Amino acid sequence: MRNWLSLLLLVAGAAQAAGSGGVNAPAQRDKPYLILVSLDGFRWDYQDLYDTPALDRIAANGIRAERMIPVFPTLTFPNHYSIATGLYPANHRLIGNSFPNGDLTDWYSLGDREAVQDGRWYGGLPVWVAAEKAGMVTAAYYFVGTEAEIQGVPMTYWHAFDASVPGLDRVGQVLEWLAMPEASRPHLVTLYFEDVDTATHGYGPGSAQSLAAIARVDGYLGALLDGVAELPIASEIYLVVVSDHGQLAKKLDDEILIVDELVDITGLSVVDHGAATFIYFPQPDPERSTAIRDTINARWTHGKALLIDETPAAWRVTAEAGFAEVILQADPGYLVYSSADRVQHRSRGDHGWAPEVEGMHAIFLAGGPRLPKDRRIGPVNSVDVYPLMMEILGLPVTTQIDGEPAMLAGLLE
Repeated sequence: MRNWLSLLLLVAGAAQAAGSGGVNAPAQRDKPYLILVSLDGFRWDYQDLYDTPALDRIAANGIRAERMIPVFPTLTFPNHYSIATGLYPANHRLIGNSFPNGDLTDWYSLGDREAVQDGRWYGGLPVWVAAEKAGMVTAAYYFVGTEAEIQGVPMTYWHAFDASVPGLDRVGQVLEWLAMPEASRPHLVTLYFEDVDTATHGYGPGSAQSLAAIARVDGYLGALLDGVAELPIASEIYLVVVSDHGQLAKKLDDEILIVDELVDITGLSVVDHGAATFIYFPQPDPERSTAIRDTINARWTHGKALLIDETPAAWRVTAEAGFAEVILQADPGYLVYSSADRVQHRSRGDHGWAPEVEGMHAIFLAGGPRLPKDRRIGPVNSVDVYPLMMEILGLPVTTQIDGEPAMLAGLLE
């Protein structure tokens, strides 16, 4: 039944929500509007290094954090979903771009459309589900989790991810949604651009292609700002701009650790991210996992193999959440792969290094009626965005979260 329904929604390009039913409840109609924009892979310092007039406009008319600290692992899916839920991956359970369930019989993968649209993988209460349940219409032009019926609740309007859709077309759709009649106008809209992440993976940070992508997404933001300014509800709109992680250049000419050249990983499930490798066991095997850790650490000079209980507390890694029994985390820029045939020689940039690594840090900017103008603040955590969004939308936080409300929501006047 789920497959048939997913196909129908893909054809239609949108879904009428079970939550709001596509109509704002009368009590929600005077609430503000929020646009959540993600610039995938946009590193925390790009705005200062390069010409970004639209981002500068947002900062001048709102708040800008020095940087936003991502969650572990510093990958696209867990970080977007932490922004959406205010939870660390250990609590929302989207612990990677690809990962197995507890007994390794089923897998979630960002490239598996059926898994991506299966709400069973997603924990927590993402902001759009909270809004829909409260009778508030929502819409998404991409964001991790928005294709799934989480807790049985789809968004009113959504699109299955398609990288071929031009950025300005996405902006145009957002502006059309916000120009709808009050009864059906979405109060929460998500918008996502992958350009910087794609270019930087392929060509590296600072490359001509990366700089062109930065200019391109800033142009999309400029078009969004200009379009919003012309809407009758412009004074009621908040804009939150985030990224999920930064990027660093790969040290392709330096030593790359090849796991199966040092240890036997037969019968184990391994996920490679370049900056990290995760080794999953079908059954707990402390003796074998410890032996793998010790053998690798005796030979590896550019990273460290860790058992779950050895990971830094700030990573929030737990066995209960399904994290890999052995985590191989490379030092910044260095690489690790399970086998030589998996090394991605053509990719020049990457993420996935530890969240405390400066190059992994992301951006946060926000503007709107109750936010101060031209305010610079210190570092924030990605889980702190959720309570701000909920406060903007006038929705109570009814579930346990990891985000600190005072960090960002406390700035509302």
